[in-house]
Amino acid sequence: MNTLLKSVTIVNGSTKNLHLKKRDILIKNGVIEAIETSIEPTGKIKVIDIENLHVSIGWFDSGVSFGEPGYEERETIENGLLTAAKSGFTDIILNTSSYPTPDSSSDIVYLKNAAKDQLTSLYPLGNLTVKGDGEALAELYDMKNAGALGFYDYKHPISNANLFKIALQYAQNFQGLVFSFPMDKSISGKGIVNEGVISTKLGLKGIPALAEELQIARDLFILEYTGGKLFIPTISTANSVKLIAEAKKKGLEVYCSVAAHNLSITDDELQEFDTQFKVMPPLRTSLDIKALKKGLENGTIDLVTSDHTPLNIELKHVEFDNADYGSIGLESAFGLVNELFGTEETIALLTKGRSIFGIETPKLEVGEIANLTLFTPDEAYEFSEKHIYSSSKNSIALGKNMKGKVIGTIANNQLVVNQ
Repeated sequence: MNTLLKSVTIVNGSTKNLHLKKRDILIKNGVIEAIETSIEPTGKIKVIDIENLHVSIGWFDSGVSFGEPGYEERETIENGLLTAAKSGFTDIILNTSSYPTPDSSSDIVYLKNAAKDQLTSLYPLGNLTVKGDGEALAELYDMKNAGALGFYDYKHPISNANLFKIALQYAQNFQGLVFSFPMDKSISGKGIVNEGVISTKLGLKGIPALAEELQIARDLFILEYTGGKLFIPTISTANSVKLIAEAKKKGLEVYCSVAAHNLSITDDELQEFDTQFKVMPPLRTSLDIKALKKGLENGTIDLVTSDHTPLNIELKHVEFDNADYGSIGLESAFGLVNELFGTEETIALLTKGRSIFGIETPKLEVGEIANLTLFTPDEAYEFSEKHIYSSSKNSIALGKNMKGKVIGTIANNQLVVNQ
């Protein structure tokens, strides 16, 4: 694959001499061959020349779900990875949301083989417990050797504190990363949305912020006792940020992420009982959003994730109480985050975090393998169904204002351009 990018603005804070400079970039056989002020195309080459085109290293998403195996009607691995590529993501971590759930080394091998030869690289997580039911630890070491980058019972909190303690102690032997979903089921009960003024007004059962914070406090206490590495996915409350900031100050190895929609959409949106807004963790208040943004800016929160969860229409077009939790997010992640932060900060957020999982961070330099995302940062538009590439259309971002569009991606000697 030979490609020439004409007069692109490079957004890459790690190479100061090229950051925010306009250059031509020549890519031959998947490797960056030249970065010059002007390069003339020669021979058989694809030229991409788009006004205000920007380029950064490929983006990374730490929390993506597809359906395959088991729920192919929601999303296949092939189309899911194409969706990720069209949305700007060249590396994704796959959640354990399939059926059967990946709790053995053969499951991890299957997922890795199913994702071969795609532009976007897929890195699977394995289940922490057998079948994800929280009873007994799965084959963590074998899965790690097969290529699992962490262990997570997807959206299922580990209620057994002793099991969680043993998991952290055992995983240290091979530098395993343990995930713990922040939700105390005994507190959240049958709640389905954030507990507050809106839930009371609408007569919907609430999930108090306490349910998340109590679980995080417990996990951090256990982590302090055991040592090891802990990842807390998709936090959503102001106090959660505070608890994690204090733990990091103590020197604990804890990481966390926040979903893009939890940074921009509040529970006010629930007034129409639209099931697209039924997500887990639930949409919170504007005060929580303020604290989450601050946590991102000061480094307490490590990552922004799309929390991409495709669900077919039968699971969403039902009464609010009966609808499943989740929204697709890959296609809208950049537009939502870029609307909130400046371009430089957005790109920094979308490209950081590979090192937490031991994935090599791509470099935008001559001689390096091209792993790039192409985008225009300033175009304002309203997100609609025509912007969705997923098989499932359950998007929380429909009708929302976006800023910036992904033009395409280059990785693994392949090019995907949105036309």
